[in-house]
Amino acid sequence: MPSLTRAEAVSRAATITVTGYDITLDLTGGGDTFRSRTVVVFEAAPGGTTFVELEPAELLSATLNGMPVDPSALAQERLTLTGLAAANELVVEGEMRYSNTGEGLHRFVDPADDRVYLYAHMFLDGARRIFPCFDQPDLKAPITLSVTAPEGWLVAANGEQAGAVEAGRWRFAPTKPLSTYLISLIAGPYHARTDSHDGIPLALYCRQALAEHLDEQADELFTVTKQCLDRYHELFDVRYPFGHYQQAFVPEVNFGAMENPGIVVFRDEYIFRSAVTDAEREHRAMVVAHEMAHQWFGDLVTMTWWDDLWLNESFAEYLGTRITAEATRFTGTWTTFAMQRKAWGMRADQRPSTHPVAPSDVEDTALALLNFDGISYAKGAAVLRQLVAYVGDKALLAGLNDHFAAHAYGNATLADLLGALSRSSGRDLTAWAEVWLRRAQVNTLRAEVERTDDGRYAQVTLVQTAPQEYPTLRPHRLCIGLYDHGADGVVTRRRLVEVEVDPEVDGGRTPVPELAGEPAADLLLVNDGDLTFAKVRLDAASADAVPLMLPLLGDSLARALVWSAVLDAVIDAERPVAELVTLVLAALPVEREVAVVEDVLELTRYLVDRYPTPETRPAALELLAQACDRLVAASEPGSSRRLAGVRGLIGASVDTVRLNGWLAGENVPEGVAVDADLRWMILYRLVVLGAAGPERIEAELAADRSASGEQAAARCRAALPDAEAKARAWELILHDPEASNRILEATARGFWQPEQLDLVTGYAERYFAELPGLLERRNGKSGERVAVAAYPSVVVSPRTHELAAELLAAPGVSSVVRRVVTDGDDDVRRALRARGA
Repeated sequence: MPSLTRAEAVSRAATITVTGYDITLDLTGGGDTFRSRTVVVFEAAPGGTTFVELEPAELLSATLNGMPVDPSALAQERLTLTGLAAANELVVEGEMRYSNTGEGLHRFVDPADDRVYLYAHMFLDGARRIFPCFDQPDLKAPITLSVTAPEGWLVAANGEQAGAVEAGRWRFAPTKPLSTYLISLIAGPYHARTDSHDGIPLALYCRQALAEHLDEQADELFTVTKQCLDRYHELFDVRYPFGHYQQAFVPEVNFGAMENPGIVVFRDEYIFRSAVTDAEREHRAMVVAHEMAHQWFGDLVTMTWWDDLWLNESFAEYLGTRITAEATRFTGTWTTFAMQRKAWGMRADQRPSTHPVAPSDVEDTALALLNFDGISYAKGAAVLRQLVAYVGDKALLAGLNDHFAAHAYGNATLADLLGALSRSSGRDLTAWAEVWLRRAQVNTLRAEVERTDDGRYAQVTLVQTAPQEYPTLRPHRLCIGLYDHGADGVVTRRRLVEVEVDPEVDGGRTPVPELAGEPAADLLLVNDGDLTFAKVRLDAASADAVPLMLPLLGDSLARALVWSAVLDAVIDAERPVAELVTLVLAALPVEREVAVVEDVLELTRYLVDRYPTPETRPAALELLAQACDRLVAASEPGSSRRLAGVRGLIGASVDTVRLNGWLAGENVPEGVAVDADLRWMILYRLVVLGAAGPERIEAELAADRSASGEQAAARCRAALPDAEAKARAWELILHDPEASNRILEATARGFWQPEQLDLVTGYAERYFAELPGLLERRNGKSGERVAVAAYPSVVVSPRTHELAAELLAAPGVSSVVRRVVTDGDDDVRRALRARGA
């Protein structure tokens, strides 16, 4: 299918106005297809030509204004319509194909009980797989849906149910005007929990196999939902605008969730079936708040074209973090944001594939899909936090409410929002937006410190730099914190200094005269409070003090910022991995914030698997395992910190006797349940180490015949240190069209192991040769996710880099292949640089 170009979208929007869709689906036929009949009503310039997107398994009939449309008008998933009238009615009936990719109408057979579940995922351009449509965000229209489903099924959709179910037919009331990518439904024997709040009907849905877990967690989910709704209603003049608020937890979703108005769809891993940490519960709450923010940012007011994706995702990321902290029990979300989300944005922004938060050159939908990354989400959210520091919270909220009032149920652009914010703040934000939203890459901030002989600051200068290829310096409003190690063993912040950085005034060197004469601190922390988006480098004295200061630093956000600065310096090969694991061993066992613990362990493990040489990696891994052992010993039984430490220890351990003992229930740390998910984690590590084989994988799967179990088994099979197992896994990843998106991802994640380089190195050549074919057969987000998971990033060698360069230089490389390989190669090049350093 050709990607819809911006030029085509502008032309089509100028010639037609869609007034409604009436969609009728019949899901009772069985097999791999379903019946779809759609009536599209639209206005157009008389005599003109246009097209609708449509991808049927078989086109049964199409009429325009009562006249048959020649079947040959359907080509490359577009149905061309000619001879338009002022008022038009298109009626299309077709057999449509279910998907196994998490796109279109996804069909899933639950291995736990063989029940069938469906859900619709239209984003970004998948609506054509279900009904004919004008599939671009600025052609909004009301949707009326009817669904005929098998007996015993439940159907839910954007619109509220209209009347009783008769003969298996579910009818839904017309919706408010929606963009086609936001239309959704679920169908199947779903388990439901219902409630209401402030006049809004609420519902939660999941598979029957997860029913008992949803019942246990429904109170928490409903509580978070109600708290977030209340806080949004306090901030925004427009109440929740789409009637009922349903949240469906469905299988094999590619994203974390999708904000379809009236029926938000989440990946059903958020219905926890095993023990989880408070950080994971916090993350789920933030996802709930994030998707709720979209009801205003994206659903009520939708971007006109995909170049303004940040109007959706950056605002939802910012508000999801903010509202969770303000309205729920999870008050530390800005620490999590600094540690995890903002770091994700920084890594994306430093890649060769970087792009502005609000790019002006999104030429088609294929490029738009690639921009759903850490820049559009996390960097954009951090930039919004800087905007609040610049104009104030009151002005921000006033501008947003004006924006909603002006564009409710319609579309808007960056210029529209900037106009509202400029009016509310009394500031012309054009120049601010140019450097923060229209230009790519990240700045680095460091304090240049001069001291007097008696230990005071003679001068402190904040130095801002930019990469040579992206020389933009930006204005920043931020704080500098001075921290001292007291005689009582406690580290406290002595002073907080506000600093305004304006490169047009100081050229990137900002003096901080307030600190002249101040006794020098043990730790000087730039960007204390995390108000701006920038890399931070500690001055030499502060960096030397980190091992002593970090374990005693009381503020979790300050600790997250110090950890982030250290980790980022290692990623950039400015500091060695050995120094990082030594710090982890010293400071992580006493870290109190579990989100920090989890992220430090995850990123450190990633670096340990790639940055040391094969000869030095075992020693680094052993230090990481020791750190986890100490963390477990220092944590309370049953605590999140202990669970996080056990998980980290499983991943880093080479003690197969101990791991096998845990599987047998022997010497398990007190308060830790060796439940289904932890069992799979232990078995996976044993498989990687060659201490468990196929028989144990199949025995574990027989005891856990679930969706999660099947995915875990697929990952374990791919991790077997056996040539035949690797060959089978490779064939599945690259060439099996029947496997679902999740099974392929799990297999790809298990394939590459640094302990198995002798087995997998040869597959690096095959990856680059076979990747284009994979992405032709399996396109969209599903294909991209599999391709990323299958990248040979542990094969850190100049040859891997050469292979990437050769593929990128080949003619006709698709934008998806280019992005996947460019980003993967950047990781390999960084690892090579670290080894060289």
